[in-house]
Amino acid sequence: MTFQIAKIRIVLAAASAAAVFAAPALAQTDPTPEWTGEGSVSAGVTSGNTSTTDVGIAAKLKHSGAKWSESGEFSDDYGKTDHVETKNRVAAAGQVDRVITERLSGFGRLTYENDKFSGFESRYYAGLGLAYKVLDSDKLNWTLQGGPGYKVDDVREQVSGTTIIPAHTEESFGANAGSRFKWAINDKVDLSDDTDVTYSKVSTQIKNSLGLTVGLMGNLSARISYDVAYDTDPPLGFKSTDTATKVSLVYKIG
Repeated sequence: MTFQIAKIRIVLAAASAAAVFAAPALAQTDPTPEWTGEGSVSAGVTSGNTSTTDVGIAAKLKHSGAKWSESGEFSDDYGKTDHVETKNRVAAAGQVDRVITERLSGFGRLTYENDKFSGFESRYYAGLGLAYKVLDSDKLNWTLQGGPGYKVDDVREQVSGTTIIPAHTEESFGANAGSRFKWAINDKVDLSDDTDVTYSKVSTQIKNSLGLTVGLMGNLSARISYDVAYDTDPPLGFKSTDTATKVSLVYKIG
């Protein structure tokens, strides 16, 4: 690891810690903070000619005040096929927002991803930007956000035939754009669609998650979701597109 990369990771770690410890400080100046979010568990088992087991956990938490808010996301997916590991992915993100006007806010965002079955050992992104509420009502909510940032990708060793590219790290300035859409169809059913595009001169990643959530009882819901992740320039030997369909139990917080 080069000294430059080490410095970048120290900055990312420090920024993450600052975001976590900012909540109590902001609460002192923001008299009405609220905690909202959700936790979910997904699982799937198939048997027959092929035995497959998939499990996953995810959590989202947001601490909101009149001017400041901090939010975090975490997910962990694991799977086996015929007792052989086929899925092992951990992702996390943190964001701090500051209200500017009723619809406009500024934010700082950090993301991390580790996927054992992708061409990347780990991926980091840190950025700043603006977010705008296009729609903000009881039924429809749609926010667009974007801004510049810096990306660090740890690329695994690549082997294709007789071609071998050693493991290495790619760093680049870039930008991130996101869309957060939610439609409350009725009191029990809502549809969500979240999209993230992270651009750099090295490669561009596009992620989309479409979900339908149905209330069961109290704070407990069921959700079916379809996730797509696309990379414009994956390492040798890896596919550009990954998809996943999940059925989850979701517990609402707040």
